[in-house]
Amino acid sequence: MPALTELDPQEALVCTMVLVAAGDGAMTDREIGAMSVLVQTLPAFRGFSSERLRAATDAAVRLLDETEGLAHAARLIRAALEPRLRETAYALACQVVAADAVASQGALQMLAFLRTELHLDSLVAAAIERGVGALVRPLESCRGSRATTD
Repeated sequence: MPALTELDPQEALVCTMVLVAAGDGAMTDREIGAMSVLVQTLPAFRGFSSERLRAATDAAVRLLDETEGLAHAARLIRAALEPRLRETAYALACQVVAADAVASQGALQMLAFLRTELHLDSLVAAAIERGVGALVRPLESCRGSRATTD
């Protein structure tokens, strides 16, 4: 099968999510579920069918099997996404990593790789990480989580 030469923006977003999910060697059910929910609900994926999701996921996995596949995937993602969508890609990657209760070392290394390869400003990346963390924080861990009726 010939090497992939380009991605459209939606495929690049999916590829980014697959990279972090596979960053520790295997995609968990929670990560796959998170990717599915994101694709089904976010405006960036409007009109993106489940068939295209399967095809884009398969293409991303094939990229990772190539020699220098990670670098090739990063080049394709960067070429497909304008700078503001690179921030979206990173936010999606963070959401996928957050799907597992504890981020693996491989997933964290993949996020660091993506920050560099997507040419993200470190403050922007930190803000995205903080925002995703706030969204996935369980109520039990929040001090004073009882609602008041004042």
